Amino acid sequence: MPALSTAAGLHEVLALLTAQLRPDANLTAEMGFLTEVFSENSFSSLIKIHQKLQQYIRQSPTPAAHNAVALADDVTEELQSGPPNSDIRELTHLLAKPHLLAVLSAHDTIARKAFGPVLPPMPDDVAVQDEEESMKIVRLVKNKEPLGATIRKNEQTGAVVVARIMQGGAADRSGLIHVGDELREVNDVPVEQKTPEEISQILAQWQGSIILKLIPPAKEDALLMEYKKAFLKVPRRRLRSKVHVRAFFDYDPREDKAIPCKEAGLPFRKGDILHVVNQEDTVWWQAKRVGDASLRAGLIPSKRFQERRLAYWQRRATLEPEKSSKRSSSGLRRSFRLSRKSRQTNQTEEKQPKPSESVEYLTYEEVAIYHRRPNDSHRLVVLAGSLGAKINEMRQRIIAENPNRYNVAVPSTTRQKKVHERQGLEYHFVSKLSFEADILKNRFVEHGEYKDNLYGISIDSIRTVMLKKKVCLVDANPQTIKHLRTAEFKPYVIFVKPFIQEPRPISTTADTSENGVIKELGEDEYQEMNQSAADVEEKYGHLIDKVLVKGDLQTACSELKVILDNIEREPMWVPTSWIRS
Repeated sequence: MPALSTAAGLHEVLALLTAQLRPDANLTAEMGFLTEVFSENSFSSLIKIHQKLQQYIRQSPTPAAHNAVALADDVTEELQSGPPNSDIRELTHLLAKPHLLAVLSAHDTIARKAFGPVLPPMPDDVAVQDEEESMKIVRLVKNKEPLGATIRKNEQTGAVVVARIMQGGAADRSGLIHVGDELREVNDVPVEQKTPEEISQILAQWQGSIILKLIPPAKEDALLMEYKKAFLKVPRRRLRSKVHVRAFFDYDPREDKAIPCKEAGLPFRKGDILHVVNQEDTVWWQAKRVGDASLRAGLIPSKRFQERRLAYWQRRATLEPEKSSKRSSSGLRRSFRLSRKSRQTNQTEEKQPKPSESVEYLTYEEVAIYHRRPNDSHRLVVLAGSLGAKINEMRQRIIAENPNRYNVAVPSTTRQKKVHERQGLEYHFVSKLSFEADILKNRFVEHGEYKDNLYGISIDSIRTVMLKKKVCLVDANPQTIKHLRTAEFKPYVIFVKPFIQEPRPISTTADTSENGVIKELGEDEYQEMNQSAADVEEKYGHLIDKVLVKGDLQTACSELKVILDNIEREPMWVPTSWIRS
């Protein structure tokens, strides 16, 4: 092949390459395909356009700044605040001259204008090319992954058209397939008489090289539009959004009858972080799982669509007769010290929604990465446990081993102070009138009554610990977690549940306490503890960051220390509102 000069453009290179291919009569299918593409007049014209635009981009001057006048004002102000000398006075005088200010103002005006070429509008009398001239042939190499495109049948014309392009898939990476393209042939097999399902099945089973024949939409030359967007900076609506969400439900596209293409779906589990890359379709979003190696996005139900489905399923369930009795609430663990003394209903327990209240459907929560900086307050650590978890003994040991780092929010009470107790250490002793006034002002995270005395954990007691630059450990009722989920506290919720072995044949199972004394759990107690843990995870699992299964106390405390260290050091996903606030 003859040598090319460094000034040769892409058009000259392709022309020379095409000339070198022509003399060979024994071309392979791939070489013949390239020769056919390179010889197209339309392809040659587009290459020339590309070359001219690239030449313009290289030669066009780019201003270093768009605010020269403002910079001159800042420099003048900075000079005036410094020590006076002859050089500073001279420079200040020059910057204040009207002629220089006029030059800087003219510079800013020119710098803010766009002087790029503008293509003239398409004449109305241009004849539409026939289908053979407008047809494009696309060759893709497909491995085990899907092509990354879905198709549908136009109900009016019966044509099979591309419905969507999945970001990162083979179709998207090629840059040659666009939404609205009409599919005519797959590997020389016509598809007019086939359903989209049959075509998808053929594409899913085919491996290796796939040649597609498509007709672009009549009203838009997709390739030309791509050149406009890339080089002429045509304003357009943003199609791909960079949003991360945490999933609150499990999803398997193989079991979803509504998804347009099961192979294009993205399965995920509750708690997975998803990167939503395209929300253009209001029903099906395109997303990737954070941490996956695959570049291809998959379809997931949109937030609005999933909420509508959940509402439909709930209405349908209410029409069916109840098949089981209501679960007893005794399985849910009560709060702090009060919970260990009484089974009375806590005033902050979850209320049943009234018919007029809107129901919250758990689908996705928008999240962002948060990395605690040295000057930031420590995140609040919430320990929520099920029946039998014995959180207090864990919390006391953690604080006793490192009192300079950890502390507990001191609860308030209206009972009389005992002789050995000190104000602000075991409790904040307050009057009943003051306690009830704070309840009305929503100053308590949770509160309750025991033997005619009120007990509660106040928001101010948590703030007191945080102001001391310590990590506040709160033993909270699961129902109150949602009230603590604010940008101020940024709570990290650890759910502690006891390790429970299967019952023995004699209907008892061993429970080893801290001092090593073994007691036997009856079948009813075993079931109650098991049900308590299941209830908490079912109702409040979307608020839980970590689950700790507590066996012996020493091991559980060691695991808790590791979690607490990671909270301080590791970047974590938190609700976006906590960072934007």
